Amino acid sequence: MIFFRLLKEGFLFALHSIVVNKLRTFLSLFGIAIGIFTIISVFTVLDWMESAIRENIATLGDDVIYIQKFPWTMDPDLAWWDIINWPAPSMDDYKAIKKRSTKTQAAAYSVIYARSLKYRNKVADNARIWATTHEFEDVRSFEIEKGRYFSPYESSSGKNVAIIGAVIAETIFDIVNPVGKVISVGGHKATIIGVFKKEGEGGLSDSGMDEMTLIPIEFAKNMINLRNRFVDSNIMLKSREGVSVVELTDETIMILRASRRLQPDETSNFSVNKASLATQIFQSFFAGLNVGGWIIGGFSILVGGFGIANIMFVSVKERTSIIGIQKALGAKRSFILWQFLYESIILSILGGLLGLLLVLIGTQVVNYLWELSINLTFGNFFVALMISVTIGVIAGYAPAWSAAKMNPVDAIGFSF
Repeated sequence: MIFFRLLKEGFLFALHSIVVNKLRTFLSLFGIAIGIFTIISVFTVLDWMESAIRENIATLGDDVIYIQKFPWTMDPDLAWWDIINWPAPSMDDYKAIKKRSTKTQAAAYSVIYARSLKYRNKVADNARIWATTHEFEDVRSFEIEKGRYFSPYESSSGKNVAIIGAVIAETIFDIVNPVGKVISVGGHKATIIGVFKKEGEGGLSDSGMDEMTLIPIEFAKNMINLRNRFVDSNIMLKSREGVSVVELTDETIMILRASRRLQPDETSNFSVNKASLATQIFQSFFAGLNVGGWIIGGFSILVGGFGIANIMFVSVKERTSIIGIQKALGAKRSFILWQFLYESIILSILGGLLGLLLVLIGTQVVNYLWELSINLTFGNFFVALMISVTIGVIAGYAPAWSAAKMNPVDAIGFSF
């Protein structure tokens, strides 16, 4: 009963303080609101980025490894200029793995390069072209919204066909159905047979298949030299059921070292990358951003905390005579202390709720303007409330203690 009485009185005093001193209270609460807005905005955006990136990494496959020229994480024992001179993964490497590997379920060789795409008077400059062998669909996760994937014959014969991303479709076709239309890919005609389902932004400008144009590797031979050591190529390998990525990696390294005739004391001149490496990179990245969010928002909350403390000292001064009467009637120090602490906490929570409202409005505006899906999560909502309560306790303790230790005689005589 005492708890609810204190809570009720604290709320009523806080409400009275807001009504009587609207501008002063609003300006003080605004400091807490800005602090909560800053921290929770950062956390909300980071949650969205992390979720989107994890979804993109998931498309890489936990059971898939990527043979590439450049590593995703830098080995301190390797010099960057040495890696640049490594040969790019080649069709010969791909064929060697296909022939000798016993742990590979599917293998796909692909090359990424840039060319302009043109349909009538619409042009997409420097569009990303992904040329690949037929097994691409067995290794890489994607969905086709319209049309179909390549047939085995189209892949092996190098038919001039293409599957375009959703963003490319919007850029050069607008509302026209692209399937069946003929486009120019770097000056070579290609018939569109499919459109990838839109994946959306991945948080760091990684749009997945949205801005890709997929073509058979045999068709790409008309445009690029696959034997160029600087071509952006890779080999994607999916492990058999029951075979771990580690086992597949070890076998692949042995096959490629033998295929490239590397001596036992020579360093492997290729990189084996996997989804877990990308996950580790982004975990450290997001950890740093979280710390930055706490530091930036911490300064705002600190200013807001001083504002709450200022309100509470003023409130104590205004109610000095009431405090004296309460003490004269037998009120204990703890009663006075908690009375003002509750008021401080309530004021801080109101500031936090105002900050959360700003976050909610901000996310809706951003989602509407850029067609994103950033949402305020319950976890961040709870964090904001806990921060508000903590700031309320810290900012209100000194004023509450000064009220609790007042001499009742001096307090009553303060108004005379």
